[in-house]
Amino acid sequence: MAVAEPVRVGVVGLGTVGSGVVRLLVESADHIERHAGRPIVVARAAVKDLAKARSVEVPGGHLSADWRDVSRDPAISVAALLVGGLEPARTIMIDLLEHGKDVVTANKALLAEHGPELFELARRRGRSIAFEAAVAGGIPIVAAIGECLAANRIESIRGILNGTSNFIVTRMEEDGADYAHVLRLAQQKGYAEADPAMDVDGTDATQKLAILAHLAFGAWVPWAEIPRTGIDGLDLDLITYAGELGYRIRLVAVAGRSDGRLAMRVAPALVKRGTPLAETRGAYNAVSIVGDAVGRMFFHGLGAGQMPTASAVVADIIDTVVGRAAITFRTTGVLSADTPAARIAGVDMQERHFLRIRAQDRPGVLARITGILGEHGISIASMIQHDAGAADGTVPLVIMTHPCGSTAIRKALDHIDASDVVSGRSVCLSVLDE
Repeated sequence: MAVAEPVRVGVVGLGTVGSGVVRLLVESADHIERHAGRPIVVARAAVKDLAKARSVEVPGGHLSADWRDVSRDPAISVAALLVGGLEPARTIMIDLLEHGKDVVTANKALLAEHGPELFELARRRGRSIAFEAAVAGGIPIVAAIGECLAANRIESIRGILNGTSNFIVTRMEEDGADYAHVLRLAQQKGYAEADPAMDVDGTDATQKLAILAHLAFGAWVPWAEIPRTGIDGLDLDLITYAGELGYRIRLVAVAGRSDGRLAMRVAPALVKRGTPLAETRGAYNAVSIVGDAVGRMFFHGLGAGQMPTASAVVADIIDTVVGRAAITFRTTGVLSADTPAARIAGVDMQERHFLRIRAQDRPGVLARITGILGEHGISIASMIQHDAGAADGTVPLVIMTHPCGSTAIRKALDHIDASDVVSGRSVCLSVLDE
C-alpha cells in the first residue's frame, strides 16, 4: 500500500503556542498521521528574531525571519498563524489566504475585530480559517457549537472565558487576599502579563464572546459594543459578602436571545455555590450552553497554556487536512464583510441583582434607600446591614433584589448615589442562580 504524500505545514510565530504546536506535530507524528490519513510535517517556521533561543527545533532547520517565505512556498498548503494582536497579524492572514493557504489561528483579537473581512476573503479564495484555539484554549467549544449542536437553536451562552481573571478571583476568595496581592501572584506564576489590562478589564473575554455569538446566533457583534466590566474593581469585602449569601463571584460572559434581539455582556456576577460555574476554579475556563433540543450542556477545561492551546491548533490542522474544516467553514454562519452588525444596545436583562451601598449610619436612611428602589419598581428579596462602620460614618448595606430589568436597577442606583445618604458609587452585580 502506497504511503500518502505528506502535507506540509508552515508555522508563523514560534512563541509559547507555536513551540507547542511544533512539539506535538513532531513528537506525536505517528498518532497524528493515523487521524489525518497521511503524514503532516512542519516544512517551515517564520519568527521575528532568528537569534532567540527556542525550546523546540524546526525539522530540517527551516527557520525564517520573513513570514512571506511561508505564504510564497507552493509546497505549503496549511499555515498556522500564531502571532497575537491586530498587526501585522491581519496583513499576514490576508497574504496567506491570497497565496492559497488554509489558515489555522489562535488569534481571537484578530477575528473579533476583522472576522467578516477575513472570512469573506477566505470564502472568495476557496480557503478555510479554523480557529478552535481562539476561544477557551483546549476546550472544543467552537466545534461543539458549529458541528455537534448544529441541530439546536442556541438560546443562551454563559462562560468563564479568561483564566487570568478566574485565577485572581478564586485566590482572593480562598486566601482572603486583596486584588493587588493576587495580581502580583498571577504575574509571578505566568498567568498574567506584565500589563494585564486586557485580561482584568474584560477585553479578552469580550472578544471571545463575540466569536461565540457569531457561531451560536449567526450574527456579527462588534466586540467593542458589548458592555463589559472587569474584575479590577472588585474588593475582598464584595467576595466575602457574596460568600455569606451562598454565592461566589466570577467574571461571566453572557449572551442570549431577548425579545428577538441579542442581550450580551461581560461582567463580574454572583454564581450560586455548587453550580458548575461557581466550582470552576483557578485558571480554568467553562462554558454553559442551552440549546432548544439538547437543553443545558457544560464544557470545562484549561482555557490557556501552551499545550492545551497547541492541542486545539493541531486538531484544527488535522481537520483542515482531512477536509472537515472546509466543510464546517462553509456552513457555520460565515458572514460577508458588508453584513450589518447585530444591535444589542438597549436590550434589558431581567435578573436578580446584588447591591452594596455605603449608607450613612443615621435614622431614616434605610427607608430613603428602599423608597427609591420601590419608586423604580424594584422589590427587595433580602437585606443585610453590616456593623463594620467606615471612617466617613457609613456602613455597608447589602441587598438582594427580586428579578428586575437592568435599566431600572441602573436608574435606581444613579438616583441613590446622587442623594446625600450614601458615600461613593454603589456596586451592582447580576445574580445567576443556575
